[in-house]
Amino acid sequence: MVEFLGLWEILHNPDFKRIDFDTFKEDAGTNAFVFSIKNWTDELGAIGLFTKSGRYGGGIYAHIDIAFEFASWISPEFKLYIIKDYQRLKSDENSRLSLNWNLNREIAKLNYRIHTDAIKDNLILQELTPEQISYKYANEADILNVALFGMTAKQWRENNTDKYKMIITIPFCFVDI
Repeated sequence: MVEFLGLWEILHNPDFKRIDFDTFKEDAGTNAFVFSIKNWTDELGAIGLFTKSGRYGGGIYAHIDIAFEFASWISPEFKLYIIKDYQRLKSDENSRLSLNWNLNREIAKLNYRIHTDAIKDNLILQELTPEQISYKYANEADILNVALFGMTAKQWRENNTDKYKMIITIPFCFVDI
């Protein structure tokens, strides 16, 4: 528990005395060690735990992260509920993100159709060869890529060789020339 408290302080408290904490942590392994919140806050400049005196409202207070860790340490049942709730929240979040991603894909699919129809109706001449037609579509796609992403599909591929395979399913953002 002392290690958790120290790590929490290191992450959240720039004034935490890390060197003094190492000594405190070593002492925690001895039989003579007694943990005192007053010593913890006074000697180390800790902020995660504090005490209030008084008949009403007095007691020991902790940041919610520390309270959760303490409750998890005391009760395996509480810890299991936290784990299950975390998994449920991540699942809900992934579900929402997935819906948003699918919506964006559908919008992209519709826009792709509008874009290609506009090219066909306004820029493709009867006398163009199939190769010239392909070039025309790719050129227009690159104009969109530069406007949206600041680079052509070829430039993106050259700069992101590791990510290139991940975008193969995106319908129109990057078109080969």
